[in-house]
Amino acid sequence: MSVLDEDTPTGRILPSRGGDDEAVTPGTGVPAGASKSGVEPVGVAAAPIDHERALADRHTLVQLCLYAMDRARSGGVAERIEQGLAGIGVHALRPDGQRFDPSLHEAGGAVPTEDGTLEGTVAETEVVGFVDHERLLRAPIVTVYTRR
Repeated sequence: MSVLDEDTPTGRILPSRGGDDEAVTPGTGVPAGASKSGVEPVGVAAAPIDHERALADRHTLVQLCLYAMDRARSGGVAERIEQGLAGIGVHALRPDGQRFDPSLHEAGGAVPTEDGTLEGTVAETEVVGFVDHERLLRAPIVTVYTRR
């Protein structure tokens, strides 16, 4: 007999102590059919879903992601947060080259231009905006071309 007592835990699964003809589940050393039949698994009771609470929690998490993205020092981290948000229907708004629309964009500055066709066009997005499906969460802050 070894130094270890038979009841001392070793972290090893020992082979069955039954007879040689006893069936063993391969790779486990546990007799086949060791589970009792007719035993129901214990689970968590399904609680009704509070949809209003779920939507409020989603909104809070989206806002937290926007906050974290604004402060991310790594472009890769910010990009990953943006991808995750896009996966749930929250998309970035970068309206560069589009006509300035005060109902969708916030003017943060102006750039003078000689080209009259550029007047009123977004020159650059200063702060990315976001839309949740079709609902505007945050308007992008943009620089707009103005005529000299």
